[in-house]
Amino acid sequence: MSGPEWLSVSMPYVLPRSPQDKDAWAEDAAQQGGVGTQRLLEVSEVASTTEVAEALQVEPGAPVVVRRRLMLMDEQPVELTDSYYPVSIAHGTPLAEPRKIRGGAVGLLAELGYRPGQVREDVYTRAPDAVERSALNLTGQEWVLGLTRLVSTREGVPIEVSVMTMVPQGRRLRYELTVD
Repeated sequence: MSGPEWLSVSMPYVLPRSPQDKDAWAEDAAQQGGVGTQRLLEVSEVASTTEVAEALQVEPGAPVVVRRRLMLMDEQPVELTDSYYPVSIAHGTPLAEPRKIRGGAVGLLAELGYRPGQVREDVYTRAPDAVERSALNLTGQEWVLGLTRLVSTREGVPIEVSVMTMVPQGRRLRYELTVD
C-alpha cells in the first residue's frame, strides 16, 4: 500500500460488536477513505506453535482453532491475520466454522461469556517468508510489520491471539490507553 499514511488504532478491534454493527476493518478503512474487505483463507484446528501455545496457556503442539484472513484495502492486499483460539472455547462454535462471524470474533467471545478485559500487543519488523511476500505482493527486500495481539478476560484467561503481518508502507500504529 503506497500513498497516504495509514493510522491504525487497535481499540475498535478489541471491543465487542453486535451482529448488526459494521465490520471493524470495513469501518476503519472507510474512515481512511478506502474500501476494506477481507478474504477468509482457512478455518481449521492446528497444532499450536510455541508462541501461540505460550500466549493461550496451552502445551506447545496442543490443538487450537485458527482463522486465517487476507485483509484488502481497495482490493490491494495489506495484511495477513491469523487469529488463534483455545479449542476449549472455540470447538462447536462459529469460531471453528469456515464462514464470516457477524459482529466479529470478539463479539462472539463476549456472547459466549469471555468478555475482553486485557490486551497485550507486541510490534516488530522482520523479513517476510515466500508465502507472505507473494500474498502481500511484496518485491525486493521489503520487510513486514508484525503485530501480535493477545486478548484475555479481566481475570486473565487468554481467549484470542492474533498474529498480523502487514505491509509497512505508510503504516503508523497508535495506542490510546485509559488507566484507572
